[in-house]
Amino acid sequence: MKIRIQGNSIRYRLTRSEVQKLGQSGYIEQRTEFNGKSFIYVVRTKPDITTLLAEFKHDTITLFLPASEQNLWPQSERIGYEHKMVLNNGNTLSLLLEKDFVCLDERIEDQSDNYPNPAAAKK
Repeated sequence: MKIRIQGNSIRYRLTRSEVQKLGQSGYIEQRTEFNGKSFIYVVRTKPDITTLLAEFKHDTITLFLPASEQNLWPQSERIGYEHKMVLNNGNTLSLLLEKDFVCLDERIEDQSDNYPNPAAAKK
């Protein structure tokens, strides 16, 4: 799972096995360790919501996916989910959860668990 943060925008990208695990358990987590502390990012399903939501507590960013999507997303062609969450102060936090595609250019990272890039077929 990758996370990208820029300003008031958070983007999570999940590999095939992570999307499958989210479908099975409703929870996935990654950690980035620092000396004496970890930054944690989580995707968790939540009942009684209809859009993506997020919270930041105890050094953890949790992105909530509606539980109604838990079993649907892994089996579907849907790439992801997007929502603009209005914060208590009136600002907006843009949320994006998507399947991670193989990059079209060469990368050093292992991409064997990523989804095939649909743009690759057009080349």
